[in-house]
Amino acid sequence: MTYIPLMTTTPPPHPARHLGLQGASNFRDLGGYPSRDGRHVRWRQIFRSNHLGRLTEADAEAVRGLGVRTAFDFRGHEERNAGLCAIAEIRVHSLPIEPSVVPVLRERWAAGRLTADVAQELMRDSYRNYIRRHTPRFRALFDHLLGDHAPLVIHCTAGKDRTGVACALVLAALDVDDEIILGDYLLTNQYFRRDAAAHPDLPQDVLETIGTVQASFLAAALDTVREEYGDLQAYLREGLGIDEIARTALQRRYLTA
Repeated sequence: MTYIPLMTTTPPPHPARHLGLQGASNFRDLGGYPSRDGRHVRWRQIFRSNHLGRLTEADAEAVRGLGVRTAFDFRGHEERNAGLCAIAEIRVHSLPIEPSVVPVLRERWAAGRLTADVAQELMRDSYRNYIRRHTPRFRALFDHLLGDHAPLVIHCTAGKDRTGVACALVLAALDVDDEIILGDYLLTNQYFRRDAAAHPDLPQDVLETIGTVQASFLAAALDTVREEYGDLQAYLREGLGIDEIARTALQRRYLTA
């Protein structure tokens, strides 16, 4: 979705969505998406990414140039300690959701009961648990969004699962269409560069499964929203504390004509 001008003298009509950072391949802008009422998510206000612990000096300068001042980090405690934010000026808010899939995968592999299908179902179950067990983390994110900490970045380790659900909820609260939300979620498969050395003890087809995103993963989270709360609007109100007044304020802050 990066705009490439036909002529060097023609300015782009909007900023690049994908920033192309060397140390954070999945760093991208949530701006530009249309809401159902014809407004658009403001550019250069909300970013999503994999973790910021491997930024190069050039990456760090690029992120500083965006004016990012706050990061919301969904990594677990050990993950966070293994890769602290490389930009001292960014205030990091830890909203930990401990990873759960890989330890179970290793148990299944040791027992000879691991396939790509099993890995897919474990991924779907982890997404269900984001709603069942970790809604308070997402609620804390929305509290911060209403507190106007932008420009900001939302991230976890890969910027695809915990971050993917968080950003889907943000876009939903901004009244972006479901298909557009799914499209943004799936962009991870285009941009994220997996660490080839990660989890060498697991089979390749399983690594492919856990290193990508699938529509069925996000659907598992949203289906759980409906099962637990009735619909997404009720979840925004009851789970995330976004009533009509808060939602209007959120949209006023992050949408533009």
